[in-house]
Amino acid sequence: GTPMDCFACHSGDYNSATDPNHVQSGFPTTCADCHTTTAWTPASFDHNTTGFPLTGRHTTVQCTQCHVGGQYSGTPTDCYACHQTDYNGTNNPNHAAAGFPTSCTDCHTTSGWTPADWDHDSQYFPIYSGKHQGKWNNDCTECHVNPNNFSQFECILCHEHSNRNQVDNDHRGENGYQYNSAACYNCHPRGRA
Repeated sequence: GTPMDCFACHSGDYNSATDPNHVQSGFPTTCADCHTTTAWTPASFDHNTTGFPLTGRHTTVQCTQCHVGGQYSGTPTDCYACHQTDYNGTNNPNHAAAGFPTSCTDCHTTSGWTPADWDHDSQYFPIYSGKHQGKWNNDCTECHVNPNNFSQFECILCHEHSNRNQVDNDHRGENGYQYNSAACYNCHPRGRA
């Protein structure tokens, strides 16, 4: 009888396919994952049935941008694997110097690299709420004076903290008091007195 599996009749098509190379990529020989009984081309593959569904800008990327060299299995699914150049090249703020995580999704979405959704209040120090709300002009370098290292910050450059005599008087009797930003943050990590 006539075989019922695709590969029995279409092994030549499978073995000679080069875009992508089915043999090298280790594609299954079931064929129906991408092809129909109507035509060999165009093939369609539903990436959403994999462990990495395509969303946002990922839906418009050519397959070979992620699957380099025709390798379709074993492609890393973490953001940094594909976006390492973006991460390392970003300087506002410098992600590597600031020690930002390489997971990307803490701030970015698949809809676009920018704008980033950075929530300073919940992730670090509250500047959009509490006593520091409205005290800065949406310029990170007001506090982070070294744009190459956002882990460095200054508390004593602005508003009432710049008057050292007043701050010294306010902290008279405080054990271990020092007039520097690191000491401010150690005692006031959430910006409260």
